Amino acid sequence: MTDQQPLLQVNDLKVHFPIKQGIVLDRTVGHVRAVDGVDLTLQRGETYGLVGESGCGKSTLGRALLRLERATAGQVIFDGIDLGSLKAEQLRRTRRRMQMVFQDPLGSLDPRQSVRSLLLEPLRTHGLAEGDRAEFGPDRPAGHLAKAESMLEVVGLPGSALAKYPYEFSGGQRQRIGIARAMILNPDLVIADEPVSALDVSVQAQVINLLERLQDLLGLSYVVVAHDLAVVRHIADVIGVMYLGRLVEEADSDDLYATPLHPYTIALMSAIPIPDPEVEDRRERILLRGDLPSPANPPAGCRFHTRCPFRQPERCDTEVPELRRLDSHPGRRVACHYAEEILSGQVTVSDPGLLV
Repeated sequence: MTDQQPLLQVNDLKVHFPIKQGIVLDRTVGHVRAVDGVDLTLQRGETYGLVGESGCGKSTLGRALLRLERATAGQVIFDGIDLGSLKAEQLRRTRRRMQMVFQDPLGSLDPRQSVRSLLLEPLRTHGLAEGDRAEFGPDRPAGHLAKAESMLEVVGLPGSALAKYPYEFSGGQRQRIGIARAMILNPDLVIADEPVSALDVSVQAQVINLLERLQDLLGLSYVVVAHDLAVVRHIADVIGVMYLGRLVEEADSDDLYATPLHPYTIALMSAIPIPDPEVEDRRERILLRGDLPSPANPPAGCRFHTRCPFRQPERCDTEVPELRRLDSHPGRRVACHYAEEILSGQVTVSDPGLLV
């Protein structure tokens, strides 16, 4: 890690959605704790991968980082600026430096607009003058259209695509248009919410490689939200594992895959296929029983204890584990009472039926 000020600092961030009841009084009877106390740091030029099951709160967290969702509590500090303190016009100016790539490339593009309109809209929205020099590619003439053409070339599409509409492209091409739209303002931070989950497997690698190339070209920092651990491993420098609104483990990508310490991470890693049939046949997988508990009524104690294969009831059912740093693994944070004991084999899977 570097000693310079991080690009993004998140402190105890919470996003709770009220549960309403009644037609006349419209009373609040509870809250869905989609994000419930998250701390993370993103350095400049770094990629932070956010993984977890559907419903764990990772997409809500990604949107809250851009203040597309209002935080219930906590801070999001972008380049020294507390986003929660900004008024509308200040936030609009700051958002030029923060962009988002959405999961559904078709749903995120207005089908009534041509690619030309889609790419020029951000430039006009943020008041960039027509005389501004194009920032992508050498020897480009000035003007918005030149920027749009240049950005299309960067993402691997011809300039002739400007005259077409989103329905005329494949899923992978539409995602490239969405990426071009996000990158045309030359942002510092990009939140990519499941950027390849809607694409064919053959196209996913192309889009991931494109994101990496753009990061090198433009000096970007990414937060990549995904449920595919193989995708995150390829692109992320640091990985945070979320469960029921909270981070349960965070580590450098290589360290996390080499030695997962939280039971939830261990179970997720055991589900990743190994491209060696002999090794795949011999290894044991850990099954997670039951469904993800409701974020409106999370379990007491450790939130994972209702599904944990290493559960120790006397402590796990009542005591909330702190997301703590481990002396034995510098740079690692884990929220498990028994992380060291699980690693050393002192605590094992309590029910052999969970091993397959």
